[in-house]
Amino acid sequence: MTADRSRSPRAAHDELRYLLLAAQREGSRRLGEALRPLGLTPAQAEVLEVLADHQPVTLAALGRLLVCEQGSPSRLVESLVQRDLVSRVPHEQDKRAVLLELTPAGQSLAAQLGETIGRLTSAMAEPLSAADITTLSGLLYSLLEGTDAEQTLRNRFPR
Repeated sequence: MTADRSRSPRAAHDELRYLLLAAQREGSRRLGEALRPLGLTPAQAEVLEVLADHQPVTLAALGRLLVCEQGSPSRLVESLVQRDLVSRVPHEQDKRAVLLELTPAGQSLAAQLGETIGRLTSAMAEPLSAADITTLSGLLYSLLEGTDAEQTLRNRFPR
């Protein structure tokens, strides 16, 4: 796509905003469809993904790694505990703290989730080259610079 020099900066900025919103909405729609057979919401799936990669963690540490859930994810975690996908384990060094980890059922579902998300992510990224993905990721980090979301992503995906 070539730059249209006759367009106002406002129009270009508005188009960018709507492109980002449309991409997010399409990604959410496709993710919701992919997760439906697993009986998970996108936020629940993210908790399972984070725990699969970082367990055991405290509730506060989990909150610092989640993009979908802002603030304390306690209700979200409780829904997964009720489904026997996540367990609370006493912290060995800090008797006041509780660690979260996947149960065997949670580990099994997280493995299925990993395969499902992997297929979805590959399909969504298919039109892009590796260089495109690197460039787009860098641009998106630039847009998020200085935000809580940027810090969360850097916590979750350290480079």
